[in-house]
Amino acid sequence: MEERLIKMSKSGEGYFWIGGPGEEAFNSCLGLQVKKGQGPDYDYLHLKYRASAIVLAMGMPMLDCVRQMAMTATDPFSLGRNFVAHYARKDWNIVPVSSVIGIQFAVAPGTALVQKRHGGDGVTLVVGGESGTAEGDFASGMLWSTRPGHEVPMLIVVMNNGWGISTSHCSVQACGDVIERGKAFGILGAVVDGNDPIASWFALEKAFTYCRTHRRPYMLEAKVSRLNGHSSSSGAPRNADPDCIELFEKKLVDHGVADASALEKVHTDAKAEAETAVATAMREPKPKPQDVERFTYAPSPVDAVYPEDYTGLPAIKRM
Repeated sequence: MEERLIKMSKSGEGYFWIGGPGEEAFNSCLGLQVKKGQGPDYDYLHLKYRASAIVLAMGMPMLDCVRQMAMTATDPFSLGRNFVAHYARKDWNIVPVSSVIGIQFAVAPGTALVQKRHGGDGVTLVVGGESGTAEGDFASGMLWSTRPGHEVPMLIVVMNNGWGISTSHCSVQACGDVIERGKAFGILGAVVDGNDPIASWFALEKAFTYCRTHRRPYMLEAKVSRLNGHSSSSGAPRNADPDCIELFEKKLVDHGVADASALEKVHTDAKAEAETAVATAMREPKPKPQDVERFTYAPSPVDAVYPEDYTGLPAIKRM
């Protein structure tokens, strides 16, 4: 899907790409362990724009992501008004992704506080990159999640690919691991090889269990690859970082769990789904100028209702 989105950004089918090639091993495990639903009994997700694999693992079809890339009115996350990978789903507790770096760290304690007061075992998940932790919002998030007597069930996930656009992590932050910064706030944490889905699965299981049981924050830092440039604004060139998918496929073959032909079918089916999604999205309607204020102001003006030819589209029903 990410490869097809990059192609869309170069062909004029879309206009801007930013995504998460290299983070699939960890993010897939994360998406599969989320307690999916709506309301404080379920997990809240405050994601960044490299979280496609999380939402795919939760059950999103490729078509929905492609619709946002193509900026169609059927885009279920923003009705074609936002960048690709800026997800928002009320029925899955996915809080709208912001393009502002790191802001989710300061917002997430709010839903976590609701969950602490509500009871149950729902957890607030906040995901950001290691460069985003240089923002003041990260410190605010750690502070507000650890106030004495008001600690909240918040799982802080830091995806560390070593780079913030073109600035290296080691040239900005003195700590080798970001979890070191959590110690001053009493936040327990761990570092995991995010290119290894088996290690990632059990690290996430431990982290979720801690937050659900102790109702306190926990920090998990995943060391991952960045397989392409920062975004399409840099051309999205492929680089030489280890590919977590290739590494896992080799492990499956070496241990007799799968053979090369079965894995090739997975790739073939995925490429076919991506191509079909693009073909479908390119036939669907675009947003209209008169709808630009819809869902911008509350309540939306009566005259901003979609015209007849939009009625019945999945995005309208979902909203």
